[in-house]
Amino acid sequence: MAPMLERYVSPGKGNGLRATAKIRRGVLVTSAEPVAYCVSNKRAREVCHHCFTRCETLLRCSQCKMARYCNSACQKRAWPGHKKECRCLCSLLPRHPTDSVRLAARLIFTLLNPLQSSKEELYSIDEHESHLDSMPEQKKEGLSELATMLELYMKTEIPDLKQRMTSELPLSCREALSIIAKVTCNCFTISDGELQEIGVGLYPSLSLLNHDCRPNCVMVFNGTELQLRAVQDINPGEELRISYIETLSLTEDRQKQLEEQYHFTCHCQRCSSKEQDGVMLSGREAAWRQLKEALPRLEGLQLESNWLELLESCSNLLTSAGEEVPDENLYKLKITDMALDASVHLGRWEEALSFGLKTLPSYRLYYADPHPVHGVQLMRVGKLQHHLGCIEDALESFKEAFKILKLTHGEDHPLIVDLMMKMEECRSEIDLQQPSN
Repeated sequence: MAPMLERYVSPGKGNGLRATAKIRRGVLVTSAEPVAYCVSNKRAREVCHHCFTRCETLLRCSQCKMARYCNSACQKRAWPGHKKECRCLCSLLPRHPTDSVRLAARLIFTLLNPLQSSKEELYSIDEHESHLDSMPEQKKEGLSELATMLELYMKTEIPDLKQRMTSELPLSCREALSIIAKVTCNCFTISDGELQEIGVGLYPSLSLLNHDCRPNCVMVFNGTELQLRAVQDINPGEELRISYIETLSLTEDRQKQLEEQYHFTCHCQRCSSKEQDGVMLSGREAAWRQLKEALPRLEGLQLESNWLELLESCSNLLTSAGEEVPDENLYKLKITDMALDASVHLGRWEEALSFGLKTLPSYRLYYADPHPVHGVQLMRVGKLQHHLGCIEDALESFKEAFKILKLTHGEDHPLIVDLMMKMEECRSEIDLQQPSN
């Protein structure tokens, strides 16, 4: 852990991390590799299970048929960790365990076979909260079912699992239910450079970071490496905060999600003032309520990759809402984003660009601090402009994206390298269009 950080007790929040020196925005505060991680089931066919690179063709493990790798070198490097998991996966075929069960099993394998490491962690798995005491009974029952699945899943590889956990693991990690609860409350969603979810991982020391709906730090991933960057200037003694959830939602919805998933009530400045709620609900209520009520069905179409029906439904709803609901209304913005997504998948580039451009003023409003979501949206619009031959507009979008992403991702991140190449392509094309003297 970098020396600019220290663990402390955050008033009203428990453990936290604070700065020991002045941290300028854009600075890489620290980075960490996970103690356990796995590719999510829904991305299992698209992403290398070792390095987390997206590939069109992947080598599949001949035994479990689930693990996939971008090349034989990755497969070989992954084998020491995968071989135990492989036998567990084979024992359940054709069923597959959930992401949380696979992650919990990988954690147990790691805890039972610890490698000597010189790296000192500020926070250990043993100290992770399980929150079982404060959970509603229904959620606890759901986790109990996962714990039973975990024991069944690991039975082939470790027949005496309960005995070994009792004798070899820290006190708070000796029951499958406790492990599952710790994993679900403390794991991080691993995303690619464009913020699409690709897996889950456990990063013990960075679990010390507390939540704020307007954080001063953001997390991005390079493969499985988690990078923590400051997006505001942070003074010595000031707490480092991240957002546990997507912040583009109403105060009531954010608080409900934080209560259900992380078991605390947020009292940050944004929640106390309920700032932006009024703007998010702008327009005629009867009109935007129709958009809100349509969202679950649209999300279902998106999950099914039913792009044609999704685009038609979104377009009809947006036309119906018309001027009665402004573009910055939360529900109109979400549906416009879905229409953009559907248009891209259908190769309808002009429509995609039209939807993308409509979202940008709202993204600028809701992500006022340097935020990766805003930067990635600008980059997405720039790629559409470039594809359609709007080279000068594309360059401007890429420049705006670069200002944000160099702070949130750092200038050596693969996404930034790709963005700089896009800008150079645009400049070269503009130069070629200039009449020679």
